[in-house]
Amino acid sequence: MHALVLALALLALVCLPALVAAMICADELVHWLAAEWDAHRVRRREQRALDHLERALRAETGFGGFDPAELDRPGGPAIEQVAADLRRLGGERLGPQQRSRSGHGDLLRAYDDRLRLASRYLGVAEHLADLDGLDREIERVRVEGELEAAGLMLHQAGRRPYPEW
Repeated sequence: MHALVLALALLALVCLPALVAAMICADELVHWLAAEWDAHRVRRREQRALDHLERALRAETGFGGFDPAELDRPGGPAIEQVAADLRRLGGERLGPQQRSRSGHGDLLRAYDDRLRLASRYLGVAEHLADLDGLDREIERVRVEGELEAAGLMLHQAGRRPYPEW
């Protein structure tokens, strides 16, 4: 019996440094695994955020179902013609009201159609079809500003359509 206890004691004494080294390395291994897991979670979270942003931007720019090759088709008006139509219709829209209510509604519909077409050509988000009343008027002003920021001249030089506040 004493021989067995002595053999186990010697085995423990010989294995003790190996167990301590394994515990030290295991600690480092646990820290490494925890750091890798955290980095993986951060990468996944960032990728999900980027995917969400990409989907939102794709929906916002309106290119979801639009093929830019459509711009090269001869059937559609050129962007220059759309800009000229917008300048003409915008001047009539903001000019003196000498038409009936239905005539003014037709003018606004034509103006909105050209705004939507120009927005599609230049990749500007617009929601004119979804709104009505004052909300649609506010959206018109916003879309006009976005189109001008994209480089489309909607108004004649030196003539401001809205008063500056």
